[in-house]
Amino acid sequence: MPSTIAEKILGAKVGKEVSPGELVVVDVDGVMAQDGTAPLAIKVMRERFGEERVFDPEKVAFVIDHTAPSNNPGTSELHIEMRRFCRKHKCTLYDVGTGICHQVMVEEGRAWPGSVFVGADSHTVTYGALGSFATGVGSTDAAIAMMTGRIWFKVPEALKFNLIGKFREGVMSKDLILKIIGDLKEDGATYMSAEFVGDGLKDMRIDSRLTVSNMVVEMGAKVGLMPADEEVMRFVEGRARGVPKPELTFPDPGAHYKDEFTYDLSEIEPMVAKPYSPANSVPVSEVEGIEVDQVFIGSCTNGRLEDVAVAARILKGKKVAPNTRCIVITASRNVYLQALKKGYVDVLTEAGCLVTFGTCGPCVGAHYGVLGPNEVGLFTTNRNFRGRSGHRTSKVYLASPATAAASAVEGKIADPRKYLKVRVRDMEV
Repeated sequence: MPSTIAEKILGAKVGKEVSPGELVVVDVDGVMAQDGTAPLAIKVMRERFGEERVFDPEKVAFVIDHTAPSNNPGTSELHIEMRRFCRKHKCTLYDVGTGICHQVMVEEGRAWPGSVFVGADSHTVTYGALGSFATGVGSTDAAIAMMTGRIWFKVPEALKFNLIGKFREGVMSKDLILKIIGDLKEDGATYMSAEFVGDGLKDMRIDSRLTVSNMVVEMGAKVGLMPADEEVMRFVEGRARGVPKPELTFPDPGAHYKDEFTYDLSEIEPMVAKPYSPANSVPVSEVEGIEVDQVFIGSCTNGRLEDVAVAARILKGKKVAPNTRCIVITASRNVYLQALKKGYVDVLTEAGCLVTFGTCGPCVGAHYGVLGPNEVGLFTTNRNFRGRSGHRTSKVYLASPATAAASAVEGKIADPRKYLKVRVRDMEV
């Protein structure tokens, strides 16, 4: 029977063909938790199961990233508990400054084509760009997976997104996913496998693809999968842990999808999601001119090298508007070092940005730029729920790094196409 990417991966794990709605128990290739969820998973082990146990230290990782560095003694205690656990059980701890969990997992090769990865963080779906059945779970399920190395899933129905054409100048993959979420809304893909195929993928580097998969959960998807084509295989070669060479993973011709959609990348324009939902997306022209107090370029959605390169290209030789703050946080120390070597950090700093690395910070309203009463922010993050990034009366608009950088220059939401006269794929990054 022809299979979708999700059905292929789960079927390979259980050794038989699987169908949507079927319940399966599979071995996991990796488990991750961060500082907002790892302490809860440890507590579950102790209180519900009466013991701490890790099925395989090589496959379990903790990341301190959400409130990193700590902003109060209580958070410091949680970080200390994570360090203690990892020392005791010999699993990996990525401590303060290493990076945001999803970027670190990708850099460290902990997810690869055909793998099954669960993380106690909803944006674990990011790794689907590498052909991994990667999804977020609660702390209880994460604890069980850490202890047993197994987890259950209902085989998801699938949606196919056919991507054709090429992006135009000033348009990024963030604009594509905001358009898709705006079309399908918050529940348009609930517990489904969102599968992206087509020649349009060739117009996206790995950085761009990760952005798309990262946000599928905002329309309810269980996973956001892409075929493991040659570009993916080049990225994971020598990086993937535990496998000599991952296999190419494509959907079968004739595989059944609940619905199919076609998006011509050449028709996508810069998009902005208005408060208070990622699905509340509109073309930038509808919100152009709204004044912003703070611009944030970064997060697990848009803190990679391509994103920083775009921002630096727009801000080079310019200054952040007088009444606007601009914060740039790369998704990992590795990305920061690359940006430093290429001169992007210098460009952004000279433009008036605060540039740092390796923390979720303002995205989750922890620190490094929490919005005050009635302030307006333009963020490259994945969520703009009321009160998430600051005071309940603050407002966050979501946009691409190009739109964010252009808006930092003008101090108001701006169309990036007047500044970025090149296709992102054609840029040297």
